[in-house]
Amino acid sequence: MTPQEAQHRITELSKQINYHNQLYYNEDRTEISDFEFDQLLQELIDLEKQFPEFLDADSPSQRVGGTITKEFETAEHEYRMLSLGNTYSPEELIAFDERVAKGLGHRNYEYFCELKFDGVAISLVYENGRLIRAVTRGDGTKGDVVTENIKTIRNIPLHVIGENVPDKFEVRGEIFLPRKEFDKINAEREANGEALLANPRNAASGTVKMQDSSIVAKRRLNCYFYQLLGEEIGVEEHDKAIHLLEQWGFNVSPTYAKCASVQDVLSYINEWQDKRFELPLDTDGVVLKVNNYDQREELGFTAKIPRWAIAYKYQAESAISQLLSITYQVGRTGAITPVANLAPVYLAGTTVKRASLHNANEIERLGLHEGDWVSIEKGGEIIPKITAVIPEKRKAAARPIAYIQHCPECHTELTRKEGEAKHYCPNHAGCPPQILGRIEHFLHKRAMDIDSLGTERIKTLIDQGYIKNYADLYELKTQKDRLLGLEMSQDQYQKTEERYLYISLLKAFFALTEGISLSAIQKFLAEEQEKSLDETIKSFELFIRKSNKKVAQNTGNLLLLKDQIHYAGLPTLEEYVPVSAVLKVLLGSRVSLEELLRVSAHCSTVHAILLELNLDLPSEVEDRIKKLKANTFQEGVISNMMEGIEKSKQQAFPKVLFALGIRNIGENTAQILAKEFKTIDSLKSATAEQLLAVNGVGETLVQSIREFFEDQENLTNIERLRTHGLNFELQEEERILASNALEGMKILASGKLNHFKRDEIIDFVEANGGTYVKSVSKALDFIIEGEDMGPSKKEKAEKLGVKLISEEEFLQMVGKN
Repeated sequence: MTPQEAQHRITELSKQINYHNQLYYNEDRTEISDFEFDQLLQELIDLEKQFPEFLDADSPSQRVGGTITKEFETAEHEYRMLSLGNTYSPEELIAFDERVAKGLGHRNYEYFCELKFDGVAISLVYENGRLIRAVTRGDGTKGDVVTENIKTIRNIPLHVIGENVPDKFEVRGEIFLPRKEFDKINAEREANGEALLANPRNAASGTVKMQDSSIVAKRRLNCYFYQLLGEEIGVEEHDKAIHLLEQWGFNVSPTYAKCASVQDVLSYINEWQDKRFELPLDTDGVVLKVNNYDQREELGFTAKIPRWAIAYKYQAESAISQLLSITYQVGRTGAITPVANLAPVYLAGTTVKRASLHNANEIERLGLHEGDWVSIEKGGEIIPKITAVIPEKRKAAARPIAYIQHCPECHTELTRKEGEAKHYCPNHAGCPPQILGRIEHFLHKRAMDIDSLGTERIKTLIDQGYIKNYADLYELKTQKDRLLGLEMSQDQYQKTEERYLYISLLKAFFALTEGISLSAIQKFLAEEQEKSLDETIKSFELFIRKSNKKVAQNTGNLLLLKDQIHYAGLPTLEEYVPVSAVLKVLLGSRVSLEELLRVSAHCSTVHAILLELNLDLPSEVEDRIKKLKANTFQEGVISNMMEGIEKSKQQAFPKVLFALGIRNIGENTAQILAKEFKTIDSLKSATAEQLLAVNGVGETLVQSIREFFEDQENLTNIERLRTHGLNFELQEEERILASNALEGMKILASGKLNHFKRDEIIDFVEANGGTYVKSVSKALDFIIEGEDMGPSKKEKAEKLGVKLISEEEFLQMVGKN
């Protein structure tokens, strides 16, 4: 093929692939099979490799991924990603409309309605028409940069071409996994014997944060866009911004509508009550927004939510199921949460098997009895809850549910403080779930941010005695050599009453043979379930002979295993064999069976046994022993752990305070307390009066702080953490003002300014000692009136007697003109 022919074919293939992507992702239909599509894509990739001069950055081939992201950096949102208030009834919606009318002083406004999709919020930033950054919602102020993963979503434009495209703009949307793709993935996982994904929303969320973008590409995520942001987008109404997104090639759900009144909004809500279930993704309500941007600015915000938008939630679907049992979960603070185990029932798109019962009061309020039939629903269509008992279906002899008195994990007697609904396990230092929960909280992204230590790794370190509290993490580096090869699962092991360690037949057979796969052994054992241990071992010998794989060596090892089991003289445990017997076969004369029996009586894994034996083993023996183990800590994992732990020492005091896990101290409260008291020592010595004087601190929190600092173990851990270099003092940077020209003044700017962008005027006001306010009120000293200031905002300012000054007058005031 000549270069000219290749260029022509690449252009043709790109058009075809983009056309089929448009059909699949935006119109939910196909004209060719997946196989035919993949052939077109592969042909394009091959041609671009052969003729790299014709590879375009916007080629469909660039959607297949392949980038590996070790850790996601964070980025601040230029515009905060806000939460919305919720309403569940028409009456509450009408009350919201009354607040809007009162805030604007008239009813000359429209609403823009769209369905509230159940996905993952994303913010995309474009410069000069090209996608440069994709950021997750995070905490609303900053999120994770996931650009390489988002580029694999085939209906997200990598390059925007159109009329009047701004030099820089931001688009927000909801990433989702269509139900049909979710079902397809789960069908494949089930066929492979893998755990099923819980629901499409969680699957989408997990996919967005995967480290390998090529796997993300295979998941076929989709995205609906609902917001355009920027300094110069050229429109003043939301519906016009949405039309711009459509013109520029963004996938906007065609379910939106502009409504002239709240009655039209209610009609829209009724229209989609049942119709929404025909959509390719889950929805749980409707979002309505005031359409005009100037009117939005005039209405402003509360501390957390806009006054110009609200989400209407549809009433949750309900179902009836039978209570099978109640289990009790232990949280990181020792709080006990009862969970109802239910007969499986399909509800709002998922099969429900469990529901939270919150506390003993809730069980008492419901009047729950054993085996009761109950009504369940999903609160906000996400979390299942029991809403009522159906007494007419109750059996006559059914007994009331009696709340447990002892911790289900460590058997310590539970306590319940006066005025609190929850029961607690007081065994703070020795209860395993509490230890795990506290350490997980300590490592959390919003606390110490050590993301190289997942739950399985933490649990392994706790179970095998490497850590008992979060201070131990900073001493792991002294045991680095012992961590190499540490097993992350102990499911393959059992212990007898005499504490001897046993291992599953599956692992034993796999380690003692060569040339036979783990899956083949797994299948063999599944067919032998009804047989005794001796019969299974005899059958496996026949299985080896039939497989014709290294028969002499493999059957020889099996005979040696039988001999060692006999010599060990340990009790028979069906489906398991003594670890000492298996290791004796593998290690030969390097160690006696008696020594192996001694060591296996106080070790819980093969790794622990080998550490104690401290043998110098040839590589072929080490390879055999590795087959006995579960997934293990490798050098890369350990290195990442140590790096993450060391890096966490840079976290600021508010994060460290939050990480300590003091009951009732959330992230915001930690920031407030750190700012008020400056150091951990000042907080520790603060009186009740000093604490109560802080905004947001009540008696319950005072009690929690007092109890935390009265615990000697907590004080010891703080000192250990301090020794390792963690920040227990607020490092406040002294702010240097450009001037005090605006000191004590509250200022708002409205309309287009010639010398400042919106964020720049905010920074400028604050740098000169002033306070920037985002809505019109009597408290304002003045408003800087820019070009095209909204008439309603100007009218309100004049009505309240707020002074209006020009941009030139403002500049003169601060000596800039």
